[in-house]
Parts: sequence; C-alpha cells; structure tokens
Amino acid sequence: MGCPGGRRKKHASKKGSTHLAKQVKGKRRTKDHDQIHDDLKVEAAQELLNQQTDYDKTGEAQHYCLTCARYFQDEKTLKAHFRTKLHKRRLKALQTAPYSQAEAEAAAGMGSYHPPAKVDVQTQPLKTDTQRMDD
Repeated sequence: MGCPGGRRKKHASKKGSTHLAKQVKGKRRTKDHDQIHDDLKVEAAQELLNQQTDYDKTGEAQHYCLTCARYFQDEKTLKAHFRTKLHKRRLKALQTAPYSQAEAEAAAGMGSYHPPAKVDVQTQPLKTDTQRMDD
C-alpha cells in the first residue's frame, strides 16, 4: 500500500519521444484513398506505369503499384507484393467510392443520404503480361 507522497514510477519512454513519433508518422505517410482513386483513372494510371527512368526512386521508377502507391526494386518483388496481405487489404479498402462534398452535406442533414457505391478495383497487369498479350 503506497502513501500519497511515495515514489512514483518514471515513464522514460514518454518523456521526450513525442517529437520523434510525429516525424516518423509524416515520413511514412502514403497517399489517401481518394488520391489513389484519382491515380486509377486511365490517363493518370498510364502516366504512372510508364514513367521515365528516375535514378532517385526505388527500382528507377519502373516497377510501381498503383493501389499501394509504392515503388519496387524489380518485377519479381512487385509480383510478390501482389500476393501480400497489405496489397489485398488496400484493394478491399479501395472498393468503396471516395466521399464527395455532396455526400458529406447529405450526411450532415442537408439532403438525403445515399450509401457509397462499390467500385471494381483490380490489380494492375504487369508489363511482361501486356507484352505477351501483344505478341
């Protein structure tokens, strides 16, 4: 049984690490779902999949996953990524259409609310698969 003036346990982990947590959170931030829905449109998708060589990006910007917004080292790792749980979760999360301002106003009581529609999102074809189809 402790007394009110007794020793208290110090929390060393909470003392000065909050600024580091904020830095890491911002550093590893990925695109939001509505931004990815914009990238999945045909023009933007073709632009992202057929990028010029950029030596500053992973894999020289040649192997990109549209739904996860990530670059990969080579096609083998991109193909392995398509089978991961993270990619499948992202595909499932992108199946709901992004909210619009009209939907936000309707949910706030300024109109009739309609639940978001489902969007068919599939994994992109690989470059080698599209080359085989052309042959």
